[in-house]
Amino acid sequence: MLSQRIATFAMEYSMLYHRYHQIVYTRFIVLLILLLVFNPIVIAQVEKNLSQRQDNTDKTAYLLEQDKKIERELAGGDVHSYKINLTVGQFLHIAIEQHGIDIVALLFAPDNKQLIEINRLNEKQGREALFLIAETTGSYQLDVRSIDENAAPAHYEITIAEQRQFTLQDKDCIAAQEAYLAAYRLKNNQTAASRTKAIDSYLQALRLWRSIDRHYEALTLTAISHTQFLLGDNKKVLEYLDQALPLWQAIGDKYFEALTLNNIGLIYNLLGKNQKALEYFNQALPMRQTIGDRAGEATTLNNIGILYKSIAENQKALDYFNQALQIHQSLGSKTSEAATLSNIGVVYRLLIENQKALTYYSRALELQKSINDKVGEAATLSNIGVIYIALGENQKALLYCNQALELQQTIGNKIGQANTFNSIGAIYKSLAENQKALDYYNQALALRQAIGDKAGEANTLSNIGVIYITLGENQKALLYCNQALPLQQAIGDKIGEGYCLNNIGGIYKSQGENQKALDYYTQSLKLRQAIGDKVGEASSLNNIGVVYNSQGEYQKALEFYSQALILRRAASDKIGEATTLLNMAKTNRHIGELNKALIESEKSISLIESLRTKIDIKALRATYFASVQDHYEFYIDLLMQLHQQYPLNGYAAVAFENSERASARNLLELLAESKIDLYEGIAPTLLEQEHRLKQLLNAKAELYQRLLGNRSMAQQVESLRKEIEKLIEQLQQIEAEIRQQSPRYAALTQPQPLSLRQIQKEILDDDTLLLKYSLGSERSFLWAITPTFIKSYELPKRTEIEVMAQRVYELLTAYRQIDFETSKERAKRLKKAEHQYPAATTALSKMLLSPVASLLGKKRLIIVGDEILQYIPFATLPKPKKHLPSTPYSALITEHEIVSLPSVSTLALLRREFNGRKSALKSVVIFADPVFEKNDQRIITVSTNKQQMNGIVENESNSSLSLLALERSAEESGLKIRQGFVRLPATRKEAEAIMALMPTNQVKEALDFAASRAMATSLDISQYSVVHFATHALLNNSYPELSGIVLSLVDQNGMEQDGFLRLHDVFNLKLHAELVILSGCQTGLGKQIKGEGLVGLSRGFMYAGASRVLVSLWNVSDQATAELMKRFYRHMFGKDKLRPAAALRVAQLSMLREKRWQSPFYWAAFVLQGEPR
Repeated sequence: MLSQRIATFAMEYSMLYHRYHQIVYTRFIVLLILLLVFNPIVIAQVEKNLSQRQDNTDKTAYLLEQDKKIERELAGGDVHSYKINLTVGQFLHIAIEQHGIDIVALLFAPDNKQLIEINRLNEKQGREALFLIAETTGSYQLDVRSIDENAAPAHYEITIAEQRQFTLQDKDCIAAQEAYLAAYRLKNNQTAASRTKAIDSYLQALRLWRSIDRHYEALTLTAISHTQFLLGDNKKVLEYLDQALPLWQAIGDKYFEALTLNNIGLIYNLLGKNQKALEYFNQALPMRQTIGDRAGEATTLNNIGILYKSIAENQKALDYFNQALQIHQSLGSKTSEAATLSNIGVVYRLLIENQKALTYYSRALELQKSINDKVGEAATLSNIGVIYIALGENQKALLYCNQALELQQTIGNKIGQANTFNSIGAIYKSLAENQKALDYYNQALALRQAIGDKAGEANTLSNIGVIYITLGENQKALLYCNQALPLQQAIGDKIGEGYCLNNIGGIYKSQGENQKALDYYTQSLKLRQAIGDKVGEASSLNNIGVVYNSQGEYQKALEFYSQALILRRAASDKIGEATTLLNMAKTNRHIGELNKALIESEKSISLIESLRTKIDIKALRATYFASVQDHYEFYIDLLMQLHQQYPLNGYAAVAFENSERASARNLLELLAESKIDLYEGIAPTLLEQEHRLKQLLNAKAELYQRLLGNRSMAQQVESLRKEIEKLIEQLQQIEAEIRQQSPRYAALTQPQPLSLRQIQKEILDDDTLLLKYSLGSERSFLWAITPTFIKSYELPKRTEIEVMAQRVYELLTAYRQIDFETSKERAKRLKKAEHQYPAATTALSKMLLSPVASLLGKKRLIIVGDEILQYIPFATLPKPKKHLPSTPYSALITEHEIVSLPSVSTLALLRREFNGRKSALKSVVIFADPVFEKNDQRIITVSTNKQQMNGIVENESNSSLSLLALERSAEESGLKIRQGFVRLPATRKEAEAIMALMPTNQVKEALDFAASRAMATSLDISQYSVVHFATHALLNNSYPELSGIVLSLVDQNGMEQDGFLRLHDVFNLKLHAELVILSGCQTGLGKQIKGEGLVGLSRGFMYAGASRVLVSLWNVSDQATAELMKRFYRHMFGKDKLRPAAALRVAQLSMLREKRWQSPFYWAAFVLQGEPR
């Protein structure tokens, strides 16, 4: 194995030069959570409640009757209304049981006057009650709403517990309620005097409740204890809790019994009686777990953590805090989560340096904001970002650094700007976004050189060197490091010198010069040990271990790795820890300690999974995941080695499951996310920011791409490119914040890849064979799976497969047009390709399919390709061991239906999401033959107001989109924009042929100007089960968000319009489509991200609601595509009524058998992705 990979030793960069005028150190106080029943609420004015009632009330007002329970679901912002018919003198007792939602109830008299507002609990569980003696006869109305307008839907039960003529005791009940509500209002005035008065009112209510109802007696005792807590009298708190506890036990209310036990434990903890406190916590915790009170469980876990922290058992404290934190995060309880994170910070302050620094930075930031110290605020924001980089939480780091940068640019702090540019570069480096990292480092370098910051200059030079190491450009890397080192030595920057020496060692290691590498690593290690740089010391130790491993000195390597691991764990360096664990696993594998290697590899992957989930920006999560794919590759390879030794122990199945775990995880999570409303419960200001950024991005992208046609504007174009890149980053940050704030997203369980057993049960049937490929640096693997067995096979290594697959792809696409090629040259090239094609595809088939030849039969094949294999249409490969030289072609498709998937788990998620979905009302909508140019003969009127571009256009219409606007994306797609988009007349015939197959009321034809972006984004297309785009598609591999489909670019009057359906537009579509067809060029391609696959249009349409997508893998022939689509529809909607996968196979076979179309170039480009059934 390649244990000397660059990623294991040279990924080191520093963010050390954050020198500011002021750092404020403050004592950190543990934030305790005391979960009591009554928290302050705002008592709304009658007029406001009446207004809300009129605006939001459910049109249906249910009649409430005695002993007839109504159970309903309520969400934030909803109002449920009930009618109660009362006569004068009747006593009314309404009971509301809350199950996961905190309810406020408002009762209105027949004249609409508000009588009572009740929310005693301010909790999501438990009983609310309302009492009334009717003063008039008539129809009363009760409005029920959530106190939280953004609350997720949850259930409640409502009933009239009593409705009868009042008694004298009922008057006591009303008096108790009035005294209680008066106390509640007094307590919420938040002054000691009003809270003291509140206790008097509560005691008045308590005296009355004692003779009426034990539940409300206990509730009032709990309210008094909370008020005493606010007054700081813990002994009084304990006195009232001790009275409440036996009442809750006698009543049998486990929720409030557990809450009271928790609060008694907390008060004992505050009084220093820790053993007593632990006894109560240990009673509360299992009770809360038993009744499913997750929020309460987290509170008690937090409080146990506080207890252990107070007696210096820090690891135990951390364990409990982390358990509490996970629950708070899953529930979306931000206040409690923040408190628990602060408590964790206290423990880490005692254990590791980074977290201690983060604690102080956080307190400093609070102080700086309060005194409007913008310089200090920016400095602390940047430093917090640096700490999060060290902790591997790159998204948080980016958020803080971007805030810092904005402030620094506002106040003109160039030193701060340079430092933050450097930090952002480090963030992108750790996420494997090397070009972005280089851009930020270069900005930092220019500033640092301009202001004479020699230490900062040297630091950034060294960091740039690391980028070039990663890119394999060792001479450039050495050039930058050799500039940095003398600067650091001259100014006495020992920390920077240690980093630079380490990085130079990495350069020599990557060149195979082990002794030189060892010399530099050793110098770096000694220097770091001398100055106490523990993080750097761990890196040098790790890298020395890599050298010894590559020299076969495995025990020495393990010794150095073990030392590095201890330090990295102490520093909470999760990324470094995962790297060292992987290195240890590789070394243990070399010496035959496979079980040790397995444990270490599993630990490294566990860390990676943990770090991955902390990145909510999907693009960054994908690139980070791509950068750590070597961890999964090694683990899979190791499992397969164990399988060879122990074939009956299930290692092959685990290897397959981890291959699935390493595939298309972002897509899997996107599909899970698509079924929720992310925007529900989000602050309007955040939504407005997102909307504004999208508008700005569209406008900038439009102008940028227009100016590409003007060669004299290179400087403006480059400036716009940087603006667009920044806007995309900002939009990604906003989208991540929306996810973080979304109650729906917080409640969403992140989907996990399926197990082998689940796949066999949920995905496969007896007629289906799954073939899953995983490419590796030393060897690759293939798993063949049916409902009853799994078989695994070893294949050649990645590079061998890549060479063969790339050759086949080139031959498949030989019929493409080549600029300036003569007809004679083209004929010669095609003849050569046709001659070479059979041998090349036979070799690839032998490599990929021969191992499973005996299993194929005539089964439907689900292909999960990896990397380069996602470009290959398996339908074209010869049947293994059956290819006869005498026949021109014998394709796999002749006996097999074939469907492609990015991962098997995505199919399971699609099935679960669309299972039971109502069928679309109509059959097909097809967009074809759009109008691209102003001189198109279909244009009725050509505008005479043509704008001439002189310099940067100032006042562009928002709807304007010229042909040049699409140049970059188009050129990546092989189109020539300067010559104009070529009209696709065959798509009209394609559409007309499809229309002829079905009743006119079942299809919609969007041709010419009607093939517009406006039509495509209308809700109308949600009515169709098949959505078909027969037009050009464009790719933008630099910015996949700007990829899309080209529709009509001009209207009937010859005026330019936005006809580009971008990928972010696709994500916002609401489809009910069984099938989306993208019959343009390369619609199945996109940005290739290792571990994620091709990121392009397909996933956008799946997110939007398509269960299948038919896409192309190369630039297709207009006429051949029209012919294929006509046959495909005939078999799908004609008398055969075939499923899409079967219809595609029959259509492609029919073309294969005709001489005119038999070249795979004409029929094999289209592959079906998604549901095979």
